[in-house]
Amino acid sequence: MKLHALRANVRSRATGRRYSRPLIAGAVIAAAAISLTACGAGSSTTSSSTKVKSITVLVEAGGHAELQPIANLYKKDKGITVNFVELPYNGLYNRVNSELSTGSVSFDVASLDAVWLPAFAAGLDKLNSFYTPAVKKDNFASVLQEAKVGANYVGVPAFANSEILYYRTDLFNDPANQAAFKAKYGYDLKPPTTWQQYTDVAAFFTKDGMYGAPLPGAEETQFLAALSQAGEKNMVLNAKGTKSTLGDADSLTALNYYTSLEKYGPSGAASVDWNAAQNLYNQGKSAMMLFWAHAYRQIPKDSPVYGKTGVAPMVGGPAGIAGVPGPYYLSIPKDGTHQAASQAFVKFAYDHQALSANTSLGLVARISALKANENKTGFEAYAPMIATLNAPATISRPADPNWQNIVNNVLIPMIQKAMEPGANNAALLKAAAAQVDAIVAQ
Repeated sequence: MKLHALRANVRSRATGRRYSRPLIAGAVIAAAAISLTACGAGSSTTSSSTKVKSITVLVEAGGHAELQPIANLYKKDKGITVNFVELPYNGLYNRVNSELSTGSVSFDVASLDAVWLPAFAAGLDKLNSFYTPAVKKDNFASVLQEAKVGANYVGVPAFANSEILYYRTDLFNDPANQAAFKAKYGYDLKPPTTWQQYTDVAAFFTKDGMYGAPLPGAEETQFLAALSQAGEKNMVLNAKGTKSTLGDADSLTALNYYTSLEKYGPSGAASVDWNAAQNLYNQGKSAMMLFWAHAYRQIPKDSPVYGKTGVAPMVGGPAGIAGVPGPYYLSIPKDGTHQAASQAFVKFAYDHQALSANTSLGLVARISALKANENKTGFEAYAPMIATLNAPATISRPADPNWQNIVNNVLIPMIQKAMEPGANNAALLKAAAAQVDAIVAQ
């Protein structure tokens, strides 16, 4: 899934959309029995799920990989075939948007990025009864929050993601590097946990053709994480969603810190997207990177960093560790043809979500599934992801239908302008706040 590449119209931070994972057996987690029969289906009622022979599920490429083993088991246990329609990220958004808008719906379930739910909520079934105490206990607060639009839950967690720290163990464990670093900075070379440590390590390794850390200036998520790390309690928009928080002290602290890292990556950071940042690290040209957890298994076997990469939670600022949650959800259209069958599959997918841990992508949302695998070989990224998503400073993106507009037309241009020589970050934040205010007032 190419969810983290730069996009013209829609972007995703949700799962990191690019995954690969090794097959590991025996990861199925016993799930609490949860009823979806009273989920508040839309106006189009259907025959019971037992009379339906197949359902159609819209997915992005990565979502297909995550759901395929679940679909295989569903076919075996229930005799119902799941037909996946695989679309590119923009194509998935556009198709769902078009069909929900017209009421002419051709799919039964869709795997949706969290940031889309506010825009699609009016056309989706309410899934409130799904969210029992057992479900809420087994999911991160941010995952629960982003599933809810207004008073209603409109998606069931399928998988989640978060940025974490990647670092070169061969470089960090080298005695010469350890001695030189301690002599210069006065403390041991280790995976950084704070802004200052991250800056020190990045500066130390930026030499001789090596970069300390690539900065994806063409993406907004690391800046958003810095906002939370700085102490921002409401990301970009206030709690009511009526006014921007950009321009306050925390946002200036975050932007100043974020742009200070530009010199520890290659020139032209303003045009570096997720693909470029990931490739730079995998090519052995960077000592560290902050990247989505799924990428740990994506390191090619012929990469100079394969087998030489460690992972740790996101770094922390004044408010501590914080990342941007990246969940995806299974949602049901109100005007879908097979309501009962759709609800049954969504329940089954949640109950058997741990199967996704063994796919080439390896992402899950449930805490129980993550913890069941976190100490296994190949799942090293799980523990840092748990720590990051559980961190008190980690907050969700605003549930606003204009969010993608804000990202594309305000946040990313602001970040890129902040990387220009002599940029006035305070003025840029003030101007961005005015733009955001104008967008949400429409």
